[in-house]
Amino acid sequence: MGVAPAPSGPAADSGRPGPGCAHWLRVARETAEDLATDAVARDQAGKHPFDEVSRLRESGLLTLLLPAGLGGGGADWTEAYAVVREIAAADGAVGQLLGCHYFTSWSARFLAEPALAARLERRSAAEQWCWGGGLARQEPALSLVRDTRGYVLNGRQSYAAGVVVADRLAVRAVRADTGEPLALVIDPVLAGVVVDGDTDPFGQRLAAGGSAEFDAVPVAADDVLGSLSADEDVLSPLTALMSPVGRLVSVQLRLGMAEGVLAEAREYSRTGHAHRHPDWPAGAPEDPQVLTAYGELTVLTRSASALADQARQAVQDGLACGEDLSYEEYAEISVLVAMAEAAASRAVQESTARALDIIGARSASARLGFDRFWRNARTHTLYEPVGHRLRDVGDYFLNGAHPPFVLPV
Repeated sequence: MGVAPAPSGPAADSGRPGPGCAHWLRVARETAEDLATDAVARDQAGKHPFDEVSRLRESGLLTLLLPAGLGGGGADWTEAYAVVREIAAADGAVGQLLGCHYFTSWSARFLAEPALAARLERRSAAEQWCWGGGLARQEPALSLVRDTRGYVLNGRQSYAAGVVVADRLAVRAVRADTGEPLALVIDPVLAGVVVDGDTDPFGQRLAAGGSAEFDAVPVAADDVLGSLSADEDVLSPLTALMSPVGRLVSVQLRLGMAEGVLAEAREYSRTGHAHRHPDWPAGAPEDPQVLTAYGELTVLTRSASALADQARQAVQDGLACGEDLSYEEYAEISVLVAMAEAAASRAVQESTARALDIIGARSASARLGFDRFWRNARTHTLYEPVGHRLRDVGDYFLNGAHPPFVLPV
């Protein structure tokens, strides 16, 4: 089996346009409202999210990014980011599941030859696949080795979102003979694939996270999407753009959770205070400390949102440049996304923690479920810390160093 050559860039959309941004935002809001009605009960039950995936599939959101001419929704990343944020405000775990699906399913556009990408997207649309897994570097790496049948995949991929419910897994493996990292797409029902969903996280319980074992899993030519080498002789600026595209999904997820907890806390402050025990005065809407806290968190979240909007526009402009995108332009986009990641991380951690203080002792009630926002946000930020992102920003600002090609977990 030969390795697929590097594509010229993301495959072009095929055929007719999709239904448009207004349609998808309406669908996202309706789906988010549906998820919000039983979000607390589902989080506490902690079951694998097969039902949630069915809701996403029925709404059409799973095929949102696929070309309309191939049977998909014909949307772009601006719409996908807005959808992830809307869903995350209602259920952060399902927002992560959907965001992982969008990024892994779209990876073929960045890495594969257009004909292969079109074949995968046509099947994905027709069969409404849910994608999971991840392309981030991990140690030890999955190994792609030659045997009498061609190539086989061996190893264990550590925690990744969506793997428990996925119809296809996107994974990173290293060729044992050359050391080149490759992106693969694997059918999880193949012999030799074992998915372990017993991770027992305290947050993001419904993100379908888990690990996957691969024992001599056969790999066909069409299973190889392309190279993940960071060597500039292999990695074009346009292909490298998949890094900020994927990391901006995490930004939208964090902002959605921050906005979600503030919206629920506001509703409780407006209506729940009438039933508050007199010994628990915290959270009263006329309390100056409460007003100040809401003001601070609103400014923090809106500021992070504004920075995320700048990053989103930069990503869209980079994608529109196509093969004309330069490495310097890619670096500027990547740094802007890194800044948005840091701002969104602070916003979601402060909002989800301080909302509990605003509400007071009543926030300890499991029935109200305010704790799920903090648990979900903290779990996600543990897997996707931003300390190294701030170092990248500082190194670029001070030394002009280009950020490394890093894919989201």
